[in-house]
Amino acid sequence: MDGLSEIIRKYALKNAVEHGSARDSAVIAKAISIDPSLKNDMKGLAVEVSAIVKEVNALDKEALGAAYAEYKDEFEKEHSEKAVKSSSHNFTIEDAVEGAFKTRFAPEPSGYMHIGHAKAVFIEEELAKKYKGTVSLYFDDTNPSKERQEFVDSIRKDAKWLGASFSEEYYASDNMEYEYKCAEKLIKGGNAYVCFCNAEMIGEKRSAGERCGHRAQTEDANLNFWKNMIKGEYSEGQASLRFKGDMKALNTVMRDPVLFRIKKDTHYRQGNRYAAWPSYDFNTPIMDSIKGITHAARSKEYELRDELYYSILDLLGMRKPRIIEFSRLEIANNITSKRQTNALIEEGKVSGYEDPRLVTITALRKRGIRPQAIREFVLRSGLGRAESVSSMENLLSYNRKVIDNESKRLFFVREPVKLEVSGAADTVVKLRLHPTEGIGSREYRCGSGYYIDYDDAGSLEEGSMVRLKGAFNIEITGVEDNLVRAEYKGTEKADARIIQWVSADSYIESSLTVIRDLLRGEDFNEGSMMKIRGYAESYASTLKDNETVQFERIGFFKFDSKDKTFFSL
Repeated sequence: MDGLSEIIRKYALKNAVEHGSARDSAVIAKAISIDPSLKNDMKGLAVEVSAIVKEVNALDKEALGAAYAEYKDEFEKEHSEKAVKSSSHNFTIEDAVEGAFKTRFAPEPSGYMHIGHAKAVFIEEELAKKYKGTVSLYFDDTNPSKERQEFVDSIRKDAKWLGASFSEEYYASDNMEYEYKCAEKLIKGGNAYVCFCNAEMIGEKRSAGERCGHRAQTEDANLNFWKNMIKGEYSEGQASLRFKGDMKALNTVMRDPVLFRIKKDTHYRQGNRYAAWPSYDFNTPIMDSIKGITHAARSKEYELRDELYYSILDLLGMRKPRIIEFSRLEIANNITSKRQTNALIEEGKVSGYEDPRLVTITALRKRGIRPQAIREFVLRSGLGRAESVSSMENLLSYNRKVIDNESKRLFFVREPVKLEVSGAADTVVKLRLHPTEGIGSREYRCGSGYYIDYDDAGSLEEGSMVRLKGAFNIEITGVEDNLVRAEYKGTEKADARIIQWVSADSYIESSLTVIRDLLRGEDFNEGSMMKIRGYAESYASTLKDNETVQFERIGFFKFDSKDKTFFSL
């Protein structure tokens, strides 16, 4: 076998083991990725791939497993090297000092943790590991109208499930008195003023680069107004504390941004103790400074706010951490926005934060995505700043590599059609649960009655030879709307089409929940979750909750005992 033939055969075997059967297109793509010059003779490549794929797909499970075993160590080494490269790529910071590195994971408890948060926490862990430092869990909780203990608890739970660990846990809302003192210092230094414009007016003047008249108030007036703010004497929207920046600045963030606003909602942690609450822009640099953070990691979307971050610390005379920025993680045809997620929940289009179509961590867990797959997926770009949009299929590809060796292979027939086989002896068929892993087998006593997939039944012709996978050969003698008749033709391997089946005496009615893209463009995809009903072989009734399987020729699924369905992976 020449070098090209071996490459084709090797990856055809891998494709067949991972997906139930090999596909020409997948093997061609892999061959070209290894040797791009093959594109010069696509016709010849296609002919050779087609022949080898046909040969591989004709192998029974035992033969396929034996053939794949020859390359198994090579594939595992290749996968391991990719994982190491992914998890160690571009995690270098020029000024970081080994042993003196401290960063923080800083979620706002206003919703559930999503895959974008996972990228942040894994990047921070990689940096802390490299520089022998620590990661703190910091709850940025200064918006009482949106934050809840439920979200704090869910973030803790999801971070733990991902495998994250923290050196300490602290809350912004526990430091309000200190932040009030910092605000007063800015006012006394002539660097902040109380504004009585409404939000719309503030927005218009900032956009136009026009100064607010309240900016000219005296220090004493501003201090008096500020004391009234913290006493709760103003209603929501009536007053705010603003940074005295530059209303002509090209960076619009510096055009007198709001530092404190009035919020009268009961805070989940502080109750009604406070009425004036700091904005993210004021709260973040101060908390990072006083908590000893050396490197504050956040996504690139905040880069225009860096100037304000450092300006506040300079004016307060406080220690300045180094900001590290990385590209935001976007998933094509899905959302990470809390506002959009909440809107879909309120409209009843998704069932909640756990809905398996979402990319919240709790939803990914419910669907069957593993922490290791999430880690490899989100770290693949390291600290790169280039914006890119990834896809759920990429994440699922990582996940399939994680679950492949432990996922049992089972049969499932969609829209079942009865198959009657004449001349078949009552016999016991033994089927392996995995083509290469020694995880056992299952047995079925088979007679004359079976069910096969509707699509398979519709393509059968009288006189054609077919092999019931792992069992025996049959010759089709008649095809009706809901019945196929056939004659038993022995167990010896034959050059015949292979189809799945379940015994008419041993099956369970099941449903597969297939997850598609949540969105089509900007609109909700009404077909984002669909049910496929059919018969699974009876072994499926022994599966444990959250166990993963591969229904051959269909795909990987996770069994959910609560919802009594299999979620697609």
